[in-house]
Amino acid sequence: MGADNFLTPKAIANRIKAKGLQKLRWYCQMCEKQCRDENGFKCHCASEGHLRQMQLFAESPHKFMNTYSQEFQQEFMKLLSRRYGTRRVHANLVYQEYISDRHHLHMNSTHWQSLSEFVKHLGREGLCEVDETPKGWFIKWIDRSPETLAKQEAIQRKERMERTDEERTQKALEEQIKKAQEQAAEQEQEATELKRDTAEEPIKLQLKTTFASKPFKKFEPKKLNALAMASKKTATPATSSRAPENGGTSSTDLVGKKVSAVEQIIQDELARKRKGPPGGFSFSQRDEKKRR
Repeated sequence: MGADNFLTPKAIANRIKAKGLQKLRWYCQMCEKQCRDENGFKCHCASEGHLRQMQLFAESPHKFMNTYSQEFQQEFMKLLSRRYGTRRVHANLVYQEYISDRHHLHMNSTHWQSLSEFVKHLGREGLCEVDETPKGWFIKWIDRSPETLAKQEAIQRKERMERTDEERTQKALEEQIKKAQEQAAEQEQEATELKRDTAEEPIKLQLKTTFASKPFKKFEPKKLNALAMASKKTATPATSSRAPENGGTSSTDLVGKKVSAVEQIIQDELARKRKGPPGGFSFSQRDEKKRR
C-alpha cells in the first residue's frame, strides 16, 4: 500500500513541489519544516510537535535567538568572503545567493527583521564597509584573517623602512644645504683689508703672447738715379766694390752692380777728358792737327 502511495501522481507532485523553494513566512525554524501554503502552516502551528518546541523556546528565548543570529551571520560572511572576496557588491545579490540553499537558516528567526538592519549591523561591527546608494546597500568584506594581517604588517614595515631611509637622506641633504648657506654668509660678512707684505716692492705684471706676427712690409721697387748713384759710388768706392758678407747675391744686387759698372766707366771717361792726357796733349789738339 505504501509503495502504491509513493508512486501515485499525487505523491510525485508533492515531492516535486517540496524540492522547490517555498515562501519564507511559511517556514518553521524550530521544527525546520517548510509549509507550502498558509493553511498548511496553520495546521503545523497547531500540531503537538510544534507546541513542544515552542515550550522549549519559551524557557530561554534569548539563547535560541543569539544562536540563530550568530549562525546566520557566520554563513552569510562565509559566502561573502569566499564568493566575492574584498570586492564591493550589492547586499541583496549576496542574500539571494544565500537563500538559494533550501536548508539555509532563515532571517525571521534572528534579531534582524530585514536585510537593511543586518547590513547596518555589519557596518557597526566593522566586518564590512557599508554604503547606501539610490540602487540599494553595497557591502565590501574587510579581510581580518591572520595571514592577511601578517602580510599587511610586513608591507607596512617595508614602507616605514623606505620612508625612514628617504627621510634620512632628505634630512642629510637639508643639513648640508644649511651648512653651505652658513659658510657662504660668514665669508660675505668677513670682509678684510688688502695687506701687502712688501709695500716698497713694485708690482710686476708679465704678459706672455703665444704668437707675435711681424709687420708686413710692402715691396716697393727702388728708384734709380744714375747721377746720384755715380756720386755715391765715387765717394765710397770701397763699399760698392765690397761683396756682401753673407756670400749670397740677390737679383736686385746684380742689377745694381751692372748699373754702377756702366756709370763708373762713364764717370772715368769724363774725368779723363777733363784732366787731359799726360804731357799736356789732349784729344782735341790731336784732332785739330789731323784736320790741318
